[in-house]
Amino acid sequence: MKLFLVILYLFFIAAANVLTASIPPLAFGPFLVPAGSFLIAATFVLRDLVQNAVGRKRTYAAIGLAMILSAATSAVLGDTLWIVFASAVTFALSETTDTEIYTRLKLPMSFKVLYSGLIGGAVDSVVFILIGMSPLFSGFLPWNAVGFAILGQILVKTALQLAGAACIGIFLEKRPARKSLG
Repeated sequence: MKLFLVILYLFFIAAANVLTASIPPLAFGPFLVPAGSFLIAATFVLRDLVQNAVGRKRTYAAIGLAMILSAATSAVLGDTLWIVFASAVTFALSETTDTEIYTRLKLPMSFKVLYSGLIGGAVDSVVFILIGMSPLFSGFLPWNAVGFAILGQILVKTALQLAGAACIGIFLEKRPARKSLG
């Protein structure tokens, strides 16, 4: 089960890059959302499950492997060197943020997953758009679209993080046994 979770985590990382490279960003009103954002939210939940299964130190090994896989996938898909760099930096920052918040929270697992993923997802959205897409470095997006791109990603990741935390609360957290009335 431990190895399966790590493989699933790595698969979702690569699949998110493939979706982002092969499908144009989706527009929801003024918001722009790369297709891969829908899987990135799942990677934060999977990273938390990996940490539960293998511990914090081994989780950092999985994050390192995933970062290399993410950069390699981006490069193979023809992303510019700047996008590959932005992807790697963003991945390192957001996954580390998620890991450290998750580690320090003393809450039920579903709340740890929710809070760490919300912050990790926000870091992921802001950093990638600023480094990889904005006029600050690459200029793929004009300044008037940057805020909408960040907010679009945060909205999608937040909705999916809520769903993931709810699933963990329902299916994985231990519930006290109900007392029989008779």
